[in-house]
Amino acid sequence: MELPLVCVVLTGCTVDEMLKDASLATAAGADLVEVRLDKLWTREMELEESEEDDDAKKSRNGEVEYEVQSLDSVDLKSALSSFKQGIELPVILTCRPERQGGYYPGDESSRIEVLRTAIESGVSWVDLEVDISATDRKSLREKASGKTKIIASYHSEEHPPPASEIVAEVEDYSTQGDMVKICYPIQGSEGALRIFEAAWELRNSEIAMSLMGIGSGGDWVRIHAPLLSQNMVYSTMQVGWHLTHSGKINVSDLTTAWKLLGYSS
Repeated sequence: MELPLVCVVLTGCTVDEMLKDASLATAAGADLVEVRLDKLWTREMELEESEEDDDAKKSRNGEVEYEVQSLDSVDLKSALSSFKQGIELPVILTCRPERQGGYYPGDESSRIEVLRTAIESGVSWVDLEVDISATDRKSLREKASGKTKIIASYHSEEHPPPASEIVAEVEDYSTQGDMVKICYPIQGSEGALRIFEAAWELRNSEIAMSLMGIGSGGDWVRIHAPLLSQNMVYSTMQVGWHLTHSGKINVSDLTTAWKLLGYSS
């Protein structure tokens, strides 16, 4: 059984923090890593050292809270150069806008320039949201042509629709990149099963895809990704109880699960 590519989403808000996480991901056997460029414009919120504040620092899905920094606080070209020199694995560069759960503080035109600069750096993959304007998408795809693969991504604010609608969305987005990535917020088994059912229906499709949920049960499709013929699984180097509730999974736990389920030797 062919295994999906395992992508570790790097944690941290600085280049050094991300490079350190990339080194750990490499040692853990990841196939590639995702650099969230928009996180460079954030800092973890500083709270007083107390048990109450530690609890308050965690959101309900266990993620730390961030405060967004000014647009001029990041030297993008220097950061991209450091990533290129300091990360051994292939890289996905992403700059998520606020409308899809990201942190980039600038307007859309400046974000498009960030993505254009990312492509010009010679990166292996770039993540382009499906709601980018047709004109900007065409320009970015022409810039990426022949050297950088494109992930057509959609991070929904709504819970998963019926599986047939998810399948239709994947098919609609398949012309916008080399791989389709769709992520839904879920609250329990119904949403998780809808994503799983859609992935099952698409398992014999020629469309490269990565479907997932954020929330309890969101790790079902990730764990069974080889069975579902998913092309890429997003993982993390983070550990802790909150991963189960967020639908995320540690890269070592993921590979262990695949072995236990007989998906890999």
